Amino acid sequence: MTDLLTALVGLLAGVVGGLLGVGGGILFVPALTILQDQPQVEAEATSLLAIVPVAIAATISQRGYGNLRLRDGLLIGALSAAGAGAGVVVANEVSQRALELGFAALILFIAARLFLRAFRAAGT
Repeated sequence: MTDLLTALVGLLAGVVGGLLGVGGGILFVPALTILQDQPQVEAEATSLLAIVPVAIAATISQRGYGNLRLRDGLLIGALSAAGAGAGVVVANEVSQRALELGFAALILFIAARLFLRAFRAAGT
C-alpha cells in the first residue's frame, strides 16, 4: 500500500510542479522519508534523480510555448550542478537530524514566501 501511495505522491508532485513551477522535491523528499522510511540523504538523492526526467519534459513543453531562455537555463543548470555537488558533500557530513530540520526549515521558508506573495497580490 505504501508503494501505491508513494507513486501517487510522485504523480501529484509532477502535477504540482508543472502547475506551480515548484520543485517536486518539496513533495518527493517527505514522501520518501515518511512512506518509504528512507534516510534523509537517500530521499534527497532519489529526489534529485527523479527530477531529471521531469525537468526534461518540462523544458521541452515550455520551449514549445516560447518560454525558454536557453542561455539563462544553461547558466543556472551549470551553477546548480556545482551547488548540488557541494550540497552532497555537506549532506554526507552532517547528522540525519540536521538534514531533516534544515529541510523542514526550507519548506517553512518557501511556504511563508509564497503566502506573503499571494497575500500582497490579493491586496493590489
